[in-house]
Amino acid sequence: MKIVVCIKQVPDTAGEVKFKPDGSLDRAAMPTIMNRDDKSGLEAALRIKEQTGAEITVITMGLPKAEDVLREAMAMGADKAILLTDRRLGGADTWATSSSIAGALKKMDYDLIITGRQAIDGDTAQVGPQIAEHLGIPVISYAQNIKLDGEYVIVERQFEDRYHVIKAKMPCLITALGECIEPRYMTPGGIFDAFQKEITVWGRDDIDVADENIGLAGSPTKIAKASDKVRKGKGVKETGLDSKEAAAYITAKLKEKFVI
Repeated sequence: MKIVVCIKQVPDTAGEVKFKPDGSLDRAAMPTIMNRDDKSGLEAALRIKEQTGAEITVITMGLPKAEDVLREAMAMGADKAILLTDRRLGGADTWATSSSIAGALKKMDYDLIITGRQAIDGDTAQVGPQIAEHLGIPVISYAQNIKLDGEYVIVERQFEDRYHVIKAKMPCLITALGECIEPRYMTPGGIFDAFQKEITVWGRDDIDVADENIGLAGSPTKIAKASDKVRKGKGVKETGLDSKEAAAYITAKLKEKFVI
């Protein structure tokens, strides 16, 4: 069995968030980590590997320094790694990103593809399902548990205050929830082995995707502005109101803000 896990190197937003003059994230000036949901997706794949002996390949698209998260993934237990990097792929939105990654996946053998639900630097939750659409395979999103049943995968899909149990025939794609699957730590031996392995590097010419679907030029959406968290102003405290007056006051404020 062959599993491909899509991972992403993202800015560590727990620290200081830095921006370029044009309002976009200054990724080069910020420390980076493996995206949390992606790491949980990798953990789900590693658990399947322990049960079935599956082969795991991790793939990421990004700057050359994204090799770091691929090494981390191999130190956790992944077998192979592919880095898709090229200036012509830069500036991609979710559509162009998913088109590029799907182009790479079309060159690979896989039974199961696992991605994170979303990336902390975008929070769109679009890339995984879009990849599945490009490949023409089923997708199950918001997975909190994954099991195999022969040529089928059985997934607990989170849904508000409950979960759905969904069964799909492989090949298919699953997006994993970071808070539901706790990833393992790297081991010293795993770290040593990871740096002995070779990472396959692909560029734009290695994927069969039309120019109009890649990079900044192939991105139908553009970021107009980005900023860190906006601090809320000091609230207003009203005293001396009875329950009816308080309810009327709150209702009036909600109408004023067009909440109701």
